[in-house]
Amino acid sequence: MLVSWIRTLGAWLLLASVAHAQFQFFENMFGAGGGGHQEYRQKSAQNVPSDSSRYQSNWEAARCDKYLCPGTLACVHFPHHCPCPHPDVEEKVELGEGSAVCVSRGGYQEGEAARKIELARKGLL
Repeated sequence: MLVSWIRTLGAWLLLASVAHAQFQFFENMFGAGGGGHQEYRQKSAQNVPSDSSRYQSNWEAARCDKYLCPGTLACVHFPHHCPCPHPDVEEKVELGEGSAVCVSRGGYQEGEAARKIELARKGLL
């Protein structure tokens, strides 16, 4: 009788551990368990375009006695000295009169974006 009871208890424990392992697998797979859930929350919070509170808090915390660039929060002497936010894929083109824009790189040659902007200003592009 005792052996039968131990076997039944062992079977239940085995079944419970298998079920627990299965649910852990699915929780981790779908990001609902532990750190995965927190990571999912962080990723989804980054995709909220209408929430500017993080940018506002960084803007307010920035200390600059000159000009604070709105795109990069860099502190520079003049607005046209602001760096591009993505220098690996953007090229800064100065338009004259203290203004500059950041545009996507135009190709493989250095300065190609500036040449295209100049052609567009002349109405040739």
